[in-house]
Amino acid sequence: MIKFGHKRISNYRILVLCLAFLLFSNSSCKTTDQQSRTPERIILNLTDTPATSQAVTWRTRYNVSNPQAQLAPATESPDFDKKALAIQAITEHVKPDNKSVVYYHSIVFNSLEPNTTYAYRVGDGEIWSEWNQFNTASETNEQFKFVYFGDPQNNIKSICSRIFRAAYKKAPDADFWHFVGDIVNHGEIDEEWAELYYAFGWIPRVTPIILLPGNHEYVKKEINGEEIRELNHLWHPQFTLPENGPVALKETVYFIDYQGVRFVMLNGNEKLQEQAKWLDAVLAENPQIWTIIGIHQPLYSTANERDNPYLRELFLPIFDKYSVDLVLQGHDHTYGRTYKLKNGIKVNDSEKGTVYIVSVSGPKRYLINPNYRDLMVKIGTGRQLFQVIHITKKRLVYESFTATGELYDSFELIK
Repeated sequence: MIKFGHKRISNYRILVLCLAFLLFSNSSCKTTDQQSRTPERIILNLTDTPATSQAVTWRTRYNVSNPQAQLAPATESPDFDKKALAIQAITEHVKPDNKSVVYYHSIVFNSLEPNTTYAYRVGDGEIWSEWNQFNTASETNEQFKFVYFGDPQNNIKSICSRIFRAAYKKAPDADFWHFVGDIVNHGEIDEEWAELYYAFGWIPRVTPIILLPGNHEYVKKEINGEEIRELNHLWHPQFTLPENGPVALKETVYFIDYQGVRFVMLNGNEKLQEQAKWLDAVLAENPQIWTIIGIHQPLYSTANERDNPYLRELFLPIFDKYSVDLVLQGHDHTYGRTYKLKNGIKVNDSEKGTVYIVSVSGPKRYLINPNYRDLMVKIGTGRQLFQVIHITKKRLVYESFTATGELYDSFELIK
């Protein structure tokens, strides 16, 4: 017998306890290993050829040896996976918040069939995500819809979750979601991105996302006594976006042609003159029926004591020159929709012109800017909003909804 304090335990009982401890430890280690290798933060992004390709990015906490995806045309039969092909991923290691390393994996599925549903899963050959599905775009100008969000930015898990769920409930068949910057409040803080993926749930695994950076995706740094701002180090690893923009602005400035619409993403934070030159060339060779621009900072500010005259000076002549239809913006934490404008002046519905919109999906709100009231059809503040935009060859139907599902604003553009 062995004596522990005032208790006596037999050698047999000690052996049993030791074995139980070892089994529990091994089980715990196995669980931890599986969790470290399990794909998380899976997100689809549109490519610049959305009819024949699709991008997916995910991360693991462990550097898995064989990161890959399996892809198959989706069928009614549960045996669709028998025809799945394995595609190897590209891996990038990242140190979020200067803590332990995590591993981002990305794949662009190429040579896909247009207007087709595909099933995919990601993993390492042993541990997999669930199977998810996405649809490729059509090569023709078929009607489609997408959802547009202004800044989520604050209280993403607690408050923005409801706007994402309301948007999905209103438009579950949206072809993609579009964010115009300030996705989180501090782009360099990984915990805030974790809140975003929590709020999204499984939606970005089946609904592709396109996005551009706002000022809160930039980090202030001081070099040799001079303050500079740089894109946060988490942007590129966690998204796989088109690279057809200026080289120095990779995955923050780009364009996508989607079923008769040229979507152009601009980065209002840096190298604006370079972007203006690039934009002029992109719109000069635009074969699409509709043109929609995304930029974070508004050309006509809706928030009190804000204005961006340099953006107007630089981009308005280009928008007017090529008759841009719609400019989607954020930043001002208010809502505003202009009349159809050309050179800053209202034009008739039958004339060529551009509608400028500012919206906000998060809880942050500012007072209204009175300077441009005469250009606004509608202006307001204090609401969480999302927008569903339907597009056909001849008609664009725009609807803005509150977080509780009520229609807040709407209009149509006719070609």
